[in-house]
Amino acid sequence: MIDRIIALLLEGAATGGLYVTIALGLSLVAGVMRLLNLAQGELLVGSVYVMLMLTGTFHLGAFASLLGTLPIVFIAAYWIQRSLLQALLAHGGEAPLVATFGLSIAGQAAFQILSGPNAVSIDSTIGLTGVPVLGHVMRWVSVIAIALAIGLTLATQLVLTRTTFGKSLRAAAEDPLAAQSLGVDVRHVFAMCFGFGAVLTACGALVIGTGFSVDPTSGTLWLLRGVTVVVIGGMGSIWGTLAAGGLVGLAEEIGAFAIGPEYRDLVVFGLLLVVLVVRPTGLFSKGLR
Repeated sequence: MIDRIIALLLEGAATGGLYVTIALGLSLVAGVMRLLNLAQGELLVGSVYVMLMLTGTFHLGAFASLLGTLPIVFIAAYWIQRSLLQALLAHGGEAPLVATFGLSIAGQAAFQILSGPNAVSIDSTIGLTGVPVLGHVMRWVSVIAIALAIGLTLATQLVLTRTTFGKSLRAAAEDPLAAQSLGVDVRHVFAMCFGFGAVLTACGALVIGTGFSVDPTSGTLWLLRGVTVVVIGGMGSIWGTLAAGGLVGLAEEIGAFAIGPEYRDLVVFGLLLVVLVVRPTGLFSKGLR
């Protein structure tokens, strides 16, 4: 019985860690720009495709291809925000939300044209080999998911609280007009935030690409998990995202064990509904922190 509990905790932590890497960027952008980026799943899937291209072209390993992918994703996200979304933000929240939905559809179509409809994955030993943890063998990719979740959360919190950029970001999130009057380039800060959020999500491509597989439309499935974590944790709450990811991952694994893996979605979205009824703003919502 104890072994089963430990196994569930480890599996829940690994699943939750994966969800945190996907949700951190969503939470950051939502907290600063008051925008739910519906194209976040395509940024994740697109990062996997870029990693595959770098791996095949330059014969790089998974970690090296990720390092090559991050600046590409950042530049693309910065350009999207600065050239498209920034102009739409002045027209209220609906216009940029619809724009990100359009970007999501366009991204799926582009992936279909460029890579075909078949699922792909990145060949790497981290997705196949394991390591003993508390008497149970965990795949390296699961260990990496947990490490990424904790490391990226700490890094994001440090950026927000200990850097000049982080202070500008928090000021722009609190009152863009006041921040601009104090000399903060709000447009640049928002674009940097969008790019930073995309980079956080792209880190999850290492886990998704090596431990799972993606196809042109799979971004929507990962987006739904990310949104669930963000809503449960609270929009803009960095620590809330970490806690909610762990909670969702654990609930999903316990539900899969207790009533069957085919009910994973029922458990996750049932938990979301309960939280929305009990605390609509999220369990840890207190603004960007």
